[in-house]
Amino acid sequence: MELNDKKQNKTRVAISHGDINGIGYEVILKTFNDSRMFDTCTPIVYGHSKAGSYHKKTIPNLGLDFNLIKNCTNANPKRLNIINITNEDIKIELGQSTKEAGSLSYQALEKATEDLANGCDVLVTAPINKDNIQSSDFNYPGHTEYLAAKYADDEELMILASKALRVAVVTGHIPVSKVAETITNDLILRKLKIFEQSLIRDFGIRKPRIAVLGLNPHAGDNGLLGKEELDIVTPAIDEAKEKGILAFGPFPADGFFGSDSFLKFDGVLSMYHDQGLTPFKIISFEDGVNFTAGLSIVRTSPGHGTAYEIAGKNKAMPDSFRAAVFMACDIYLKRKEYDSVNANPLKTTKPERGRRERDMSASELPDSNS
Repeated sequence: MELNDKKQNKTRVAISHGDINGIGYEVILKTFNDSRMFDTCTPIVYGHSKAGSYHKKTIPNLGLDFNLIKNCTNANPKRLNIINITNEDIKIELGQSTKEAGSLSYQALEKATEDLANGCDVLVTAPINKDNIQSSDFNYPGHTEYLAAKYADDEELMILASKALRVAVVTGHIPVSKVAETITNDLILRKLKIFEQSLIRDFGIRKPRIAVLGLNPHAGDNGLLGKEELDIVTPAIDEAKEKGILAFGPFPADGFFGSDSFLKFDGVLSMYHDQGLTPFKIISFEDGVNFTAGLSIVRTSPGHGTAYEIAGKNKAMPDSFRAAVFMACDIYLKRKEYDSVNANPLKTTKPERGRRERDMSASELPDSNS
């Protein structure tokens, strides 16, 4: 019998358990040990009840049990539900990277994504090991690329978001040696378009301001330290402005973050992974969330990794995972609202609009800058 979480306007959250030897289960358990979480969402973990029970024993005084179910539509809206992805016995080796853990990471991810079409609303992924998950079935640098292959309408964009900062990357999981040759005017422009649309539709920012970082030190120093800013980055920014995107830059990355200039913008587009994510994690490590824009589904993840070194030691903080759950639910609702408002916009013919404006006083006319 299907429970009434939908009547309570609660979001069903599919959670892939990630690497069983890392801190995934610990942050999941600590997040939902706070019963207030169930006021927002109905969580369904795709994993293994043995792994859940094993990790529960490493957390003293945890007043929480898993509710074993077979179908996400039967999830109890007041419990931490779990669906077994396999009936086989499993071996847990805390802090170790094993092929079995990688295989279970993939199976959980596959089952969770399947159920996005069978009753679940959003996906939150616990951390995986990008090496041990590799197989003939999973041949991607990470979650982002795997999900893009399934759900990207055109292409994806990795965004790290927190209350203080939103950073996106032009190039993601590629070697640094290939960054400069990969960056093109067209690629920057495409990423800016996705970023702007996501800030509007997913984050509710009506007209977002986006800062663009340079590729080279000091943003090239007018060509002295590299010409990519002159030949590629600046022309892309200019073209974006012509298309109505409020893009600014290019800014030198070090001074931009060091002077708190990022506070003046709604989003920051960095040229490569570590250029943007290193300062982001310094500023927002505890509540940072990895969000994949450009997908037809909503997916978030905590901003940290498997943290093998502290697995099973009751040291993992749940803040980032909790933030990932809240952000997934918030984006899901914002998308529904945005799509509803923009589904059938009222269109006024020019003569009708002209008559209305003639009947309005000057003080009632809309501001041309609004």
